[in-house]
Amino acid sequence: MAGDEESRSASADPGPDLFSPVSLSRVSQVIVDQIRLLIRQGKLKPGDRLPSERELCGRFEVSRVTVREALRVLEAGGLVDIRVGAHGGAFVTTPTNARLGEGLADLLNLSPLTAAEVTEARMVFELGIVPLVVERATKEDIAALKGICARQRAALKDEPYSMTLSAEFHVRVAACTHNAAIEMLVQSFHGPLLKSLQEAQMLAPLMGRRGNTEHEAFVDAIEAGDGEAASKIMREHLQRTADRVAKSMS
Repeated sequence: MAGDEESRSASADPGPDLFSPVSLSRVSQVIVDQIRLLIRQGKLKPGDRLPSERELCGRFEVSRVTVREALRVLEAGGLVDIRVGAHGGAFVTTPTNARLGEGLADLLNLSPLTAAEVTEARMVFELGIVPLVVERATKEDIAALKGICARQRAALKDEPYSMTLSAEFHVRVAACTHNAAIEMLVQSFHGPLLKSLQEAQMLAPLMGRRGNTEHEAFVDAIEAGDGEAASKIMREHLQRTADRVAKSMS
């Protein structure tokens, strides 16, 4: 295995013509931008090993500190994986859905989104994916959704009820589409989603009980392959939250 990795790394080692010297003040960011562009262009592919720090210093004509700073940024962004040891180095990787979702979540959480805007977006998005959920949900998906509903029922015995489980349910529903882009978007929306649910709960402390009943009915409709019933349940479920949020703003 080690020999294969060394062979692949050697053959995938980018040539010196890929990199250009930089002379701007924020040189580490320029290096990041160059490597990111090479990845987008397909000139650097997942699994490729970048040149050593010493080689990168020579090609970019910068200090080792600058190169290390650039590599840290790339690693934080999920674009490279830095390994240690005899066969270590900086390897190009593919960002995971979770990592991409975290970036989008940061943008959403820092944006001045209102609970009404979040709920309106949910009406469009979550209703739109219902047909895919009905078509693609597996037995494992159904079991997972039923498991969340069971935990909701148990949690309802304690007050106050946390809306975290409700948010978890809706994120898991999106996973039933088996579409990585949809799942990533919903994961990134988790923070604003939870905040909007909590705001609605402030006006209707018992909404968790009705919500749990609707969740269970939705799962039953999905399991039965009844898209029309599932859409009706989800529409009424989301509209009730929208009404609560609207009332809080009036």
